[in-house]
Amino acid sequence: MQATIERLCRLAAIQAALVVAAVHLLWAASRFSVSLLSNPVADSRPFLFVPAALLLVAIAAALFRGHRYRRLSALGGGTLAALFSGYLLWVSEPLLTALAGDPLAAVSKVAELVGVVAFSLLYYLHHPARQGSPVETADE
Repeated sequence: MQATIERLCRLAAIQAALVVAAVHLLWAASRFSVSLLSNPVADSRPFLFVPAALLLVAIAAALFRGHRYRRLSALGGGTLAALFSGYLLWVSEPLLTALAGDPLAAVSKVAELVGVVAFSLLYYLHHPARQGSPVETADE
């Protein structure tokens, strides 16, 4: 039973990380230009979203390969929580009003919350004695 719950949490965490990465890359790609390199930067989000998205893709790939590190779950959940809390700090209007005006942000925030819950459950399910081996042993 625990293996099934872990598998479902891992699948949800992978999908949430990939959706959030795709949304942030889509948002940042349209805002990059040559003028950003020569002029002062008024909005630093494109420069922060690309590394965050690449980190989320790397975490999703490691989860897909079957690594069961608690640190990996903490990194994934922490990255998604940081993106969510950064959005809360960035918007000046109420959250639901801001999300209603930007459907791409709404998709991202829902996926981030799902990902935080999934990574938190993975963190709970991965015992610290297990060293992250992708291969199940006979004694587990």
